[in-house]
Amino acid sequence: MEQNDKLVIAGIEFSSRLWVGTGKYKDFDETARAIEASGSDVVTVAVRRVNITDSNQPNLLDYLDMKKIKILPNTAGCYNVEDALRYSRLAREAGVSDLVKLEVIGDEKTLFPDVIGLLQATEILAKEGFIVFPYTNDDPIMARRLMDAGAAAVMPLAAPIGSGLGIRNPYNIRIILETVKAPVIVDAGVGTASDVAVAMELGCDAVLLNTAIAGANDPIMMADAMKHGVIAGRLAYRAGRIPKKLYATASSPLGGMLL
Repeated sequence: MEQNDKLVIAGIEFSSRLWVGTGKYKDFDETARAIEASGSDVVTVAVRRVNITDSNQPNLLDYLDMKKIKILPNTAGCYNVEDALRYSRLAREAGVSDLVKLEVIGDEKTLFPDVIGLLQATEILAKEGFIVFPYTNDDPIMARRLMDAGAAAVMPLAAPIGSGLGIRNPYNIRIILETVKAPVIVDAGVGTASDVAVAMELGCDAVLLNTAIAGANDPIMMADAMKHGVIAGRLAYRAGRIPKKLYATASSPLGGMLL
């Protein structure tokens, strides 16, 4: 990325627009190698599922270069406001981060967010000084309400978590981009590098993903592909694509043609 195209959220500068998760890898070593290949400087960790607080147990943080990485604790697996608040506070009290990727899940089968609970938790945590990144539906109205509640960014899903379906509703994502003044980070549902490029071409500020890398046949290679997908999509967005037309337009000018 160009030096003048930095992502800054809540006064924090991020060097990468690709943010990655840490679940579903075979071990911490593979996790660390995939993160390195992705070029990401933001790693989200499920506080309920991955050890980052107990130094007496195998700890993911021992495998990461903490001079390069920002840890984004998340509340994955929390199905009510109380649990989401508790695990957010636990991560901060352990000295991990004031950042939190906030999830309040409403349904075990679809893993869609409980947006009412999400809104409540966002408001509470923002007042407590957390920098809140809420995972939400691709709903422009809810995105605006989350921003008004104090969210540092909004994170609409592309498709259900882990589905790999890609961006199912690019039109809603575009409306969210027009509706909120906060950064927009697509979270969940992308499957491959072209999905990431589409998100960036729409104008999203970043993409967060996990399963698309961890579940690939070669996670390290896929992490590298995702890195280049983000770069290509961002450059295309900034360059400005040509308009779509129904009919052909000659690539070469007609003037000066030889007879």
